[in-house]
Amino acid sequence: MTQSWRQLMDIGLIHFMAYPQATEPPAVQETIRKLAADDFFDVLEIKRVAQPGVHDELRAIAEQSGITYGLAAQPNLLGGKLSLNDPDDQGRQTAVDDVKKSIDAAYELDAKITAVLSGPDPDNDDQRSKEMDLLVDTLVELCRYAQSKADDYLCWISLEAFDDTIDKKCLIGPTPRAVELAERVRQQVDNFGLLIDLSHLPLLHESPSECLSQASEYLIHAHAGNCMMADTEDPAYGDMHPRFGYPGSENDVAELREYMESLIYVGYFQSEVPTSKPIVSFEVKPVGDEDPDLIVAQTKRTFRRMWAEL
Repeated sequence: MTQSWRQLMDIGLIHFMAYPQATEPPAVQETIRKLAADDFFDVLEIKRVAQPGVHDELRAIAEQSGITYGLAAQPNLLGGKLSLNDPDDQGRQTAVDDVKKSIDAAYELDAKITAVLSGPDPDNDDQRSKEMDLLVDTLVELCRYAQSKADDYLCWISLEAFDDTIDKKCLIGPTPRAVELAERVRQQVDNFGLLIDLSHLPLLHESPSECLSQASEYLIHAHAGNCMMADTEDPAYGDMHPRFGYPGSENDVAELREYMESLIYVGYFQSEVPTSKPIVSFEVKPVGDEDPDLIVAQTKRTFRRMWAEL
C-alpha cells in the first residue's frame, strides 16, 4: 500500500504479555518506559497497578512520550477465575467489582477503552441462554458505571472474543454469539463494542473475513497475534500468543496480511471508535527463555513485512 499505516491506525502492544515477568514496580514502569520510547508504538495496553503512585508515574510517561493507554481487565478476571456471567450472584458481583476498579484506573490513565472477557461457556444450551442474559446485564451495568465516572470523555467497554472449546473455553466465543451479545447490550447503552483477536480465530475455526464481516458493526478494537494448535505438548499450545512464525503455529506474515486486508475491507479503519484512531495491538509472549525485547523486535519486523506486501 502507498498509504502509511499512521494514516489509518494506531499500533499498540499488550505490555503484560510482551513482558510477563514485569508484574510489580519498578519493573512495570521500567518496561513501559522502554516501550514508550519506541515511536513504533502509539498505544500500550496495560493492567491496573495496585501500588499507590504508580498510575501517576505511568500517566507522566504517557504525557511526555505521546503514547496512550488501554486498560486490560482480562488478566485480573482470568487470574482470579472471575466470571461476568457467573450464575452465582456473589461470584458475579466480585467479577463486576473487579472490572469497576479497572474502569477507575482507565480514567486515572486517560484510557478510552477498558477490555474484558466473558466467563466460561457452560456447554449446555439452557444454561448458556441464562448466562448470556446475565452477561448482558453485567456489561450494561459496567457501561453505565463508566458513564457515571465520565468527565471530559467517556470510557468504553470492549469485550474480547476468546476460544470456546480449546483453551480459555469462554462463552464469548464464536462470532455469531459475540454479535448477538453486542446487539443486546447496544440496545441499552452506547459505550460498548467488540474486540477481535487474530490469535483466537484459528482456535474458533473462523477465518478473518468470516469473523469480521459479521462483527464489523460492533468492532471498536483489534488485536493481532498467534496461537499453536498442532502439538499439545508444546509449551506454546493453545492461547499462549507465541511470536509470529513460531514452529508449528498458525499465524505468520501471510495470515497477518489476510487479517489486515479483512479489517480494511469491512471498513474498520474508517469506522467511528472511542479512540483517536482505530487500534491494532499486537499480543505476543515469549515462550520459555525467549528474550522479550527480541520478540517485540520480531513483531515489528513481521508487521513491516506484511505492510510491504499489502
